[in-house]
Parts: sequence; C-alpha cells; structure tokens
Amino acid sequence: MLTARSSFEAHLYMDLHPCTCGSGDFDRQHRLELHGDDMVAVYEGACRQCGTTRRFAFRMAEEIPPPPPAFGGSRPSEIIDPGEFADVAFRISESVGLRLLNSPKSEHYKLRDTVAYTVAAFEEILKFLPPGEDSVPSSAFTSEVGKAQYQREPGNFDRDILEGNVEEARAVLANIDKAGGPPSEAN
Repeated sequence: MLTARSSFEAHLYMDLHPCTCGSGDFDRQHRLELHGDDMVAVYEGACRQCGTTRRFAFRMAEEIPPPPPAFGGSRPSEIIDPGEFADVAFRISESVGLRLLNSPKSEHYKLRDTVAYTVAAFEEILKFLPPGEDSVPSSAFTSEVGKAQYQREPGNFDRDILEGNVEEARAVLANIDKAGGPPSEAN
C-alpha cells in the first residue's frame, strides 16, 4: 500500500496518475479507515471523462504533517520521486512566471498560493539529497517522468542548483507578499 505523508501529497500523487483514458479529473470522495494500527485515506470516484471508477488508498504516515502547501516532513516522499516534483515545480513556475509578467503587481496576490505550492515542490527535491552528497542519486528516480527528467538534465539535481531554485521561488513569494493582498474596499 502507498504511504502518504499528507493529504496534499496524496492529491499530487493522484494528479500524477491519470485514468487509463488520460483524464486526471475525477470526483474524489474521501474517507478514512482504520486498518489494524494504520490510518488509511481512501479516495474514490468516477472519472469525469470515461466514467471509470478510480480508487486510491494511502496509509497515512504517523508523523503529523506540516501545514499545506508542504507535502510532508523532513523525510523524502516514498510515492513521488524527485523528478516528478521537479516536473511539477518547473511547469507551474513557468506558467506563473508568465502570468506574473503579464499582470499588474496589484493582482499578484492572486497567484500567491500557486507560488507557495511551487516552493514546496522545489523543497521536496532537496529531501532526496543524502547527507553530505552534492546531488540526488540516480536511484532516487523511480517513475518514468522522473527518470526522463534526470536523463535530460542530471545537473538540475545538483545541490547548488536545487538550493538556487528554492531561493528564487521563495524570492518570488516574498515579492508577492511585499506587494500585499487585495485592495481594501472603501465604505
């Protein structure tokens, strides 16, 4: 059974594993079950495209997860590899970057949660670095997406690059926070 460190991680896993028809969209009905000593989160629902029933069950890690948008505590994910986190982080940061460039600063607050999600995804990749090592080992890449990311750009998984990505994403988030939230409504 899959072990998720948080519901945020479980949702990302489901997003990364679409239906056989190719759609990732399904009505996720959620319930918790006790299996022995394990708390299991079960997500079930019909694919909105083809109607196939989709079901995912995750044993929830015992460690209390940090608040969203974090995906888990200090340990690396067991169900999402560093290449998958990189793929998500780069896709979202590219999209958000374009939106930030093409919108007034007064509206950047609307993208804050998305940027925070990107920061969390970049931070997850760092958790795959073994202590004292300067790059994520190739053995950490277990998915097809992850292996392809690593083969295409192995240097993207070097400590200095990863730390730079986190730093840049945090700087974007700080700039959004500095610009402030929505304008107050005058009475």
